[in-house]
Amino acid sequence: MEQAKIMTEEDLNRTYLRFAHQFLEPYDDPSEPAIIGMQTRGVYMGRRIMKIIENELGTSPDFGVLDVTFYRDDFRSKLKMPEVKVTEIPFDLYNRDVILVDDVLYTGRTVRSAMDALMAYGRPRSIKFCCMIDRGHRELPVTADYVGLTVPTHADEEVRVKVKDLDGEDAVYVVKGTEAGNE
Repeated sequence: MEQAKIMTEEDLNRTYLRFAHQFLEPYDDPSEPAIIGMQTRGVYMGRRIMKIIENELGTSPDFGVLDVTFYRDDFRSKLKMPEVKVTEIPFDLYNRDVILVDDVLYTGRTVRSAMDALMAYGRPRSIKFCCMIDRGHRELPVTADYVGLTVPTHADEEVRVKVKDLDGEDAVYVVKGTEAGNE
């Protein structure tokens, strides 16, 4: 299996800083948007962005965690038992501007699942989507509002976003010769 590093820790840190500024830029009141990290790596990414917003911009928007396992359209067709993770949205979604954060945008099915899940918790005014990598191969009409890097890939490749808290390093790799791809 071959892999190529396409983003370093420095690249990721610069991108997190850019996201922090982009998230708040459209708002007069920086507490207006709510940030929700999608399990698993989107949660770590969202927390990193929140830390930058708190330290550099002096404000703390609401932050939540979302697991979309039971909202996926392939939930019942998978052979193995899914690993369900926590969803924690400790604020009202009604009439809020929500920014979903995830690591990789691929087919668009996970984002669609996330929107279904959010609607089950309330009715946001708007939902925007942020991903570190957009790798193409969309199956649904989904696009990201905030993108770290667009990387055209082949079907036999996978993009792996690594976060230090979980993986021991901050980096992004394209791995060739994998079967599953990203979701």
